Amino acid sequence: MKNLEKYRGVFPAFYACYDEAGRISPERVQSLTNYFIQKGIKGVYVNGSSGECIYQSVEDRKTVLENVMKAAKGKLTVIAHVACNNTEDSMELARHAESLHVDAIAAIPPIYFHLPEYAIAKYWNDISAAAPSTDFIIYNIPQLAGVALTLPLFREMLKNPRVIGVKNSSMPVQDIQMFMDEGGEDCMIFNGPDEQFISGRAMGAQAGIGGTYGVMPELFLKMDALVESGALKEARRIQYTVDRIIYKMCECRGNLYAVIKEILRINENLDIGGVRPPLPALTENDMPIVREAAEMIRRAGKEAQG
Repeated sequence: MKNLEKYRGVFPAFYACYDEAGRISPERVQSLTNYFIQKGIKGVYVNGSSGECIYQSVEDRKTVLENVMKAAKGKLTVIAHVACNNTEDSMELARHAESLHVDAIAAIPPIYFHLPEYAIAKYWNDISAAAPSTDFIIYNIPQLAGVALTLPLFREMLKNPRVIGVKNSSMPVQDIQMFMDEGGEDCMIFNGPDEQFISGRAMGAQAGIGGTYGVMPELFLKMDALVESGALKEARRIQYTVDRIIYKMCECRGNLYAVIKEILRINENLDIGGVRPPLPALTENDMPIVREAAEMIRRAGKEAQG
């Protein structure tokens, strides 16, 4: 059996960290990494959707990962998302991630063109072959990638011994059960949709990776602990609170990650910049909503700790 214990728990999706000119800021990447360590987070998922990866160059993404690893110093389990919309760049990022000794790499399927499943499998296996000593995680996010992980495709990928599981961001919780059934005990399933964290965990997901975890880590850590102890009623109460906070953040005209970064400034005195165009920045009219969401997080955090 594979050793999957290091992947269990709460994994915030790492946010893009920019300087005032919109370039990757190594210092801010390290500051965000240290913030997660101080919060008691077990691991991070780097250069995924929350990291604005599709708007970054290969060199940008290398810089981010290098500085996460520099600050983490073995204190975090690090999963690096390496997919680009071509195989060559994806393999280059996979080789780079392995050279830094990350714990696992992950990849969405190629987007835009609707490829046959055998081509998607080859794309993923080529990426995995570029990092032959590193675990591989399939990222299933059909609502954005335009293609879903089917059971036949998953069965084909399970022939690759480096495949350890799925980051499942499809909305049906039933998908988690199907992947768990197919993968068996050696398969790690990460719940993706933040709004159904405890639903995914109750269905069998052993961990979660999410874009809003980083702005309210105490709440997700508390939910995870409650699920582990079987206190689902209390976990559900916190899930409802988390969902209300997410709905509030989504009321803004600016992009969700712009909202999150502003809340981190307000609540944690942590400045990691804005978002990269074409993601929309915050407007002045967004600020009352942002401040309200920040207050909701502070209040809920105190209640969870109490």
